[in-house]
Amino acid sequence: MNMSVISRKLGTMVLMGVPAIVGGGLVYYAFGNYTALIVYEVLLGFTALGFISK
Repeated sequence: MNMSVISRKLGTMVLMGVPAIVGGGLVYYAFGNYTALIVYEVLLGFTALGFISK
C-alpha cells in the first residue's frame, strides 16, 4: 500500500469517531441502557470496516 491509501483509511477511521461519540451519547440518552449503545457501536464499527476495506 502506498502512503495516500493508508492516510485515506486513517482519515476515514478518525471521521467515524465523531458519530461514535455523538451518536453513542444520543443512543444512550434515547434508550437509557448500554445494550443499545453496544449494538450501535458494533454496527458503526462494521460500517467503518466496510468503508476502509475498499
